[in-house]
Amino acid sequence: MIPSLHQQSEDLRCGRSTAQELTDQALALAAAADGEGARVFTRLYADRARAAACASDVLRDAGLTRSPIDGLPVSIKDLFDVAGETTLAGSVALRGYPAATDSAVVVKRLIAAGAVIVGRTNMTEFAYSGLGINPHYGTPRNPWQRDVDGGRIPGGSSSGAAISVTDGMAVAGVGSDTGGSIRIPAAFCGITGFKPTARRVSMQGVLPLSENLDSIGAMAPTVLCCAMVDAVLAGEEFVAPVAHSLHGLRLLYPTNVVRDGMDHEVAAAMQAAIAKLTAAGALVVEQEVPAFSQLATINAKGGFTAAEAWTWHRQLIAERKEHYDQRVVSRIMRGKDISAADLLDVIHNRRRWIAEVEQQLAGYDALLMPTVPIVAPKIADLQASDDAYYAANGLILRNPTLINFLDGCAISLPCHAAGTAPVGLSLAAAGGNDHRVLSIALALETLLK
Repeated sequence: MIPSLHQQSEDLRCGRSTAQELTDQALALAAAADGEGARVFTRLYADRARAAACASDVLRDAGLTRSPIDGLPVSIKDLFDVAGETTLAGSVALRGYPAATDSAVVVKRLIAAGAVIVGRTNMTEFAYSGLGINPHYGTPRNPWQRDVDGGRIPGGSSSGAAISVTDGMAVAGVGSDTGGSIRIPAAFCGITGFKPTARRVSMQGVLPLSENLDSIGAMAPTVLCCAMVDAVLAGEEFVAPVAHSLHGLRLLYPTNVVRDGMDHEVAAAMQAAIAKLTAAGALVVEQEVPAFSQLATINAKGGFTAAEAWTWHRQLIAERKEHYDQRVVSRIMRGKDISAADLLDVIHNRRRWIAEVEQQLAGYDALLMPTVPIVAPKIADLQASDDAYYAANGLILRNPTLINFLDGCAISLPCHAAGTAPVGLSLAAAGGNDHRVLSIALALETLLK
């Protein structure tokens, strides 16, 4: 079992370990020649991390603890600005471009909280895919069936962030989520991933994909771990969530869209989880959500992501298109043909769509669905075929994207049986219900374990 932030924080508080010991262990795993570290990190901060750990231990010995994550090793995705460095976002196209003059707000908050940032994690180039495949820096391999036929995808775009947690190189990985980029790797790798309401966490100093959809959150071993990091990222005082009673809980499980293409492993895990919920007194209502069937049409030309990505990338593509992952740049270039009228249609339709979904959700405590309808595909299969790559990407992004378009919050919890393929169960709600979702997730996590 992966040690949790809470467990390691308690070990530090009680003197059973030190921040320096935890950091040395994380860095050793990241640098191991036979490990995943070379594919997980695009840059390690070994000296800086050890100095931060030493400072944390000195302050703790003096009776000063800055936050619940003080002294704990944390990774950051390679799209957060760090002063003095060029933010590459999993690409080589930005090499040689000016360095950031200031660090991202979330990086500053992590440092102020005493987190030990061990390094920048690999990702899908420019965050534009849910698969986690990166031809520039290599693809981190999913811990499930890692040595079978070249391994399975970790999910993306926050691929390295997830593996940094599963392999003990960090106790939490901070990433971004535009259409599932936190929840997808969490589901595929058997850990927990929380996407907060977008407006709660500052995007200042973060290389954008879609300013309308981007949000910042964490992957970690447990719900409590995610809540601890979320409080730091949001600039809030941490208040431990209290588990919501499952008895009388009303959960909506859509019958349309979210189950399409669901494989037997995911179906079995979801069925078992729902049976446990029902036995605990929760009411799971299976019902169509008509608005969900409209989203593909609303986004038929690429939606916010294609339009906004093209706006940001158009000059860089003109200068360095050959340096991009061609499967990424081809999707970005869809935005070239989106008119102002097309984008306004998406904006107006989104308002109506959110109102319709929120009205249907009003009678429920949360929305329930599989985070991803399939288990992680093999890396080699997707590398070998454009058709397989794009089909898998669309299917894998489909369910989580619903919540980004809703401007909601969501968490992915592992719900698979021990020894089987990792499967994620998603709890979601309309925007602003972050703490309620965490409380429900805390109760469900205990039930599932």
